[in-house]
Amino acid sequence: MRAIVLPEPGGPLRVEDIPRPSPRAGEVLIQVAACGVCHTDLHVMKGEVRFPTPAVLGHEISGTVAAFGPGVAGPPVGTPVVCAFIMPCGTCAYCAQGRDDLCVTFFEFNRLRGQLYDGTTRLARADGTPLAMYSMGGLAEYAVVPATDVFALPADIPLAEASILGCAMLTAYGAVRHQADLRAGEAVMVVAAGGVGSNIIQIARACGAAQIIAVDVRADKLEAARKVGATHVIDASQEEVAPAAMEITGGRGVDVAFEALGRPQTILHAFGAVRDGGRVVVVGIAAGDTAVPIPITRLVRRGVRVIGSYGGRVRTDVPAILRLVEQGAIAPQRTITRRYALAEAPDAYAALDRGEIIGRAIVVCDQKERSEVDDGERRRGARG
Repeated sequence: MRAIVLPEPGGPLRVEDIPRPSPRAGEVLIQVAACGVCHTDLHVMKGEVRFPTPAVLGHEISGTVAAFGPGVAGPPVGTPVVCAFIMPCGTCAYCAQGRDDLCVTFFEFNRLRGQLYDGTTRLARADGTPLAMYSMGGLAEYAVVPATDVFALPADIPLAEASILGCAMLTAYGAVRHQADLRAGEAVMVVAAGGVGSNIIQIARACGAAQIIAVDVRADKLEAARKVGATHVIDASQEEVAPAAMEITGGRGVDVAFEALGRPQTILHAFGAVRDGGRVVVVGIAAGDTAVPIPITRLVRRGVRVIGSYGGRVRTDVPAILRLVEQGAIAPQRTITRRYALAEAPDAYAALDRGEIIGRAIVVCDQKERSEVDDGERRRGARG
């Protein structure tokens, strides 16, 4: 099969032919339809987040069931499915508590070692060189996924676009539903209206937020944010964020401020715009040991809560997200603006690094698919 391989941090992505993997006990082989293009992969590619190499990245996929490992009973072969970036072991203390977003086994084996839960990877080059797996290693034509992380797609949900349910939408849902515990009628601000931020906007609207303020430095991203539910926008390249948010909310501040980029300045924007007693939910992943200087006195005296949010609770939240999509409350295709063929994955991440992608891009892994991105526009480096 074809796969996109990262040979080393900072190295170029390469299309390689490698052996098709086989599922083991408790696992499912998925023929990948599409994989979302996420900033977290980009952090690994640039060496800002440590991960073993050579590796196959890509961690939010949709596809069809191709085969089962021993002892697995699941949807029939050929069933359209979606898989999340957090792959719960189902047995650790956190999974037993329903907090599989904190699954110890996932972090210890996959995020630190690039392995599945028997301590080995399912991917290797033809010469036997192991290839680490970032989640399931979804930038490939086939991927092995723990059975705990395979969810049948309801009819009428487009298969390729459904790939972003596994990270962009799951991350947004976890932030809104669990960490923020958003209530109907509250005012929210979303700093950075990219792939995750735009889905936070969608889900906040579905949860009944009264005001949704999108913050970005790009006018086209702010316009796209309006289309998915933002009631107000702030161009951070033109005005100070906190005063602008205060004006929009009548001097009170927002109840919840979500930060979806992972930079100190954007976290401070969120902190400055939240009301007394409000919540700041930090979703963006930062490079290395990046820290932010939160003003301690205001944090303490005004009772502001700063909450980290990594992802959703996979086994309960993915079905909940699928129900919302079925009901038409949210839709993955609303935030997808670019499609790339598998061989074009390096171009997709280069565009993401340049800040050119509005919302989310996806890599379509079926080799018969053709990119729907206008090649001439991409060669010119046009944004949007």
